[in-house]
Amino acid sequence: EDHIQVDLGDTANTADAIEEIKRRLPDGQLHALVNNAGVSMHANFDEISDTAVYENLMRINLMGSVWPTHAALPHLKASKGLIVAVASLAGLVGVPGRTTYCATKFAQTGFFEALRTELQPQGVDVTIVYPGVVATEIRRNGWNASGERAGTSGLSEEKAMSVEECAGLIVAAMRSRKRDEVMSLKGKLGRWLKLIAPARVDAMARAALNKKQ
Repeated sequence: EDHIQVDLGDTANTADAIEEIKRRLPDGQLHALVNNAGVSMHANFDEISDTAVYENLMRINLMGSVWPTHAALPHLKASKGLIVAVASLAGLVGVPGRTTYCATKFAQTGFFEALRTELQPQGVDVTIVYPGVVATEIRRNGWNASGERAGTSGLSEEKAMSVEECAGLIVAAMRSRKRDEVMSLKGKLGRWLKLIAPARVDAMARAALNKKQ
């Protein structure tokens, strides 16, 4: 498969990659950008000795979406294309043990919501998707309190969504240029309960933790 390996933590490297991708496309036009790169992290705030880990995670999870979007934007304006941001339910509801990850995902959500309103008059749409727990290794490959590989998941994985189902929901949302795609019934419920029964949402968030840790 044709692909380019790029460090999304480097703005210049990202811009070069966007230009190379555009050059390789059959019609020379970029029609969609999917921002899916990210690193997970699980640690209680009082376990973190060096808060630089917040900046490091923000560089990947937020700026790793901002930089490619900035580089691709002129091309997407020309094609009246689509920007997709793969956020997380942790970008809608605060989850204990996830202050770092939630901070980056709330920031990502805010950025793309604001960008959506800026770009709509120019014919560029922004779709934000909010997966819950998906059956990947992202949590085990994420960071612990020391910024090292966690090796375990901090969330309950018994009812994790399959990668295939998650990808299918993203593709369907892209085809309809949907505004948002919240990828679970609990996620949809939690989004509205947060407005009317926030303490109940806190309890739901605590219940999502891996009790085997």
